[in-house]
Amino acid sequence: MRVCLICTEFFGWGSNGGFGYATRVIGRELARRGVEVFAVVPQPSTDDRSEIELDGVSIIGIPRTKPFSAAAIYKSIDADIYHSQQPSLASWVAKRSKPGKLHVSTLRDPRSSRDWLQEFRYPTHSKIQVLKTWVYYENILARAAIRSMDALYVPAFYLARKSQGLYSLKSLPQFMPTPVEVPEKVSKAEKPTVCFVGRWDRVKRPEIFFDLANQFPNVQFIAIGRAHNPFYEAELRARYSGQSNLNLVGYIDQFSSNELTAYLEKSWVLVNTSAKEALPNTFVEACANRCAILSALDPDNFASRFGYKVSDDNYAAGLEHLFSQDRWRSLGELGYQYVLQNNSLEVATDKYINEYERLLGRL
Repeated sequence: MRVCLICTEFFGWGSNGGFGYATRVIGRELARRGVEVFAVVPQPSTDDRSEIELDGVSIIGIPRTKPFSAAAIYKSIDADIYHSQQPSLASWVAKRSKPGKLHVSTLRDPRSSRDWLQEFRYPTHSKIQVLKTWVYYENILARAAIRSMDALYVPAFYLARKSQGLYSLKSLPQFMPTPVEVPEKVSKAEKPTVCFVGRWDRVKRPEIFFDLANQFPNVQFIAIGRAHNPFYEAELRARYSGQSNLNLVGYIDQFSSNELTAYLEKSWVLVNTSAKEALPNTFVEACANRCAILSALDPDNFASRFGYKVSDDNYAAGLEHLFSQDRWRSLGELGYQYVLQNNSLEVATDKYINEYERLLGRL
């Protein structure tokens, strides 16, 4: 079986966001099962190479300003299945290039007008860049590609109805979990410890997490990630680096070290302060490590079921609630059981393999 993953990024080569993480872990696990895996992504501006291999996946970069040039690449790959990790203009190019092959897509972050307004309100670089991103994902060709896919999937159950409404789909997309590694045992820190994992970009509102450290001097705060905008990150570090109970760890490549897992393993609570999310991969990873979730956003009820759903940005009240009577521990265990049953590497990869074989008529 030959599969081509299509995305705007691949974790470890250029930009490292949620789409890129999902693309890499899916590609890696499929390759481990003997699937021949390719990935086509925009070529990073920081790398002169147009082709590399990571975790058994052959990755091909295309010029960012020439998205239609990928047509020849899709033809040469000649995959059995072209799987877009968030549909875009590239999905349409792939389908037009190989119309006789199977084309599927995972709607990882279907964005409504309200979602795009949040992106516009909290731009990573500029509002013009947000508009360019909007055009790439929401153009008429991308929407046409969505409605003509052989199958559509979502990584969170609530996104099925949302996607159906946004794209006028005749049927609900199928749930397709993002695989994560689930440790059998974890060793939590003796001292209360909470973490933030993600981009330090404006839309993620990391300053809320940093300010919490002032309110809880006896709690250890760990901030993992970095900003795409280096000037904004420099501002954050200059403002918050003096807090003794706040560890500004920075970026961790979780595919080349176990450092991120070690931080999650000892953390009691994962704090998410974002103004907009679908279902963050960090929610699933945190639950895999028995962390409770503290968030104002509640995709698939992860916060309300496995932690605390914040109201009116009162994260302090939520943290106190989770610490009281060790609630974080039992809620983290509930999250662990859910992820073990739905997102573990074996369970999720089996689902991908079975679905691909079904589409190819091999079942």
